[in-house]
Amino acid sequence: MKILLVDDHAILRGGLKLMLMEAFQIDEFGEAGDAKQALATALASSWDLIILDISLLDQSGLDLLLEIHAQRPATPVLVLSMFAERQYAVRALQGGACGYLTKASAGAELIRAVERILAGGRYVSAVLAEQLASVMGQLESGPPHERLSKREIEILRLIAAGMTHKEMVIHLGLSCNTISTYRARLLEKMRMHTNAELTHYAILNQLVN
Repeated sequence: MKILLVDDHAILRGGLKLMLMEAFQIDEFGEAGDAKQALATALASSWDLIILDISLLDQSGLDLLLEIHAQRPATPVLVLSMFAERQYAVRALQGGACGYLTKASAGAELIRAVERILAGGRYVSAVLAEQLASVMGQLESGPPHERLSKREIEILRLIAAGMTHKEMVIHLGLSCNTISTYRARLLEKMRMHTNAELTHYAILNQLVN
């Protein structure tokens, strides 16, 4: 089994390695301390699991998650974060993560999460699962754009404003693949097929100036 650990704190990566080695037979660990190194390492080899911190110094881990998911959709990612707020978990799961844990709950729960994900499932804590069920229920009953993440709303507004794909790459500082992934998720969540439909909706709902 090969696991890639992405966190900007070497001590935390070391602690995770010790916990995982006690519970599993690990053939190889990969380590990355920033987003650039993480993406290169994630794409350079096949990994059974990536454990990703969303608080990286050079890039949001949520944006990195989208890039990894766009290029390695079959690779499961467990997000490990210091943030317990449910909006981060929602965004991580919407971005393709198979699980979300706070660093405060790491330990025995980390092992359960890894077991569940390696078996093909998803994992969030019982408390967070209850909160997410409530949030998703509210989103399903509201207008479609309320299901979008902050970044997806931003992409929607830029599309409606007539900005091209290349212009968005420069404006947002994201890769072409990441922009394409956001657009695909937009279309899926909004149940639309073209930029024209997105633009019409955004103007109708006063999402653009």
